[in-house]
Amino acid sequence: MLTAFVLISCEAARISEVAQAVAELPNVAEVYSVTGEVDIIALLRVSDYDSLDDSVPGGVALIPGVTSTRTVLAFRRYAKRDLEAGFDIGLS
Repeated sequence: MLTAFVLISCEAARISEVAQAVAELPNVAEVYSVTGEVDIIALLRVSDYDSLDDSVPGGVALIPGVTSTRTVLAFRRYAKRDLEAGFDIGLS
């Protein structure tokens, strides 16, 4: 399973509309409107690179109002539980 973060820039007047359309796409787990250099960040979970191709250039990028996308792939997920276990020295 691949996890990808898609950073989406879009027309300012269409942020909400674009975010809703992205949220309805297959493989999209979460969508956030954000501050900073991009307008929306979408979290995608896909089974393979072909699915990522279908989801980003074949899906997100085609939504009216989207002006650009950048995709960042995750190597590893760290949860609070995982971090705490990493620092556990076995004392109770």
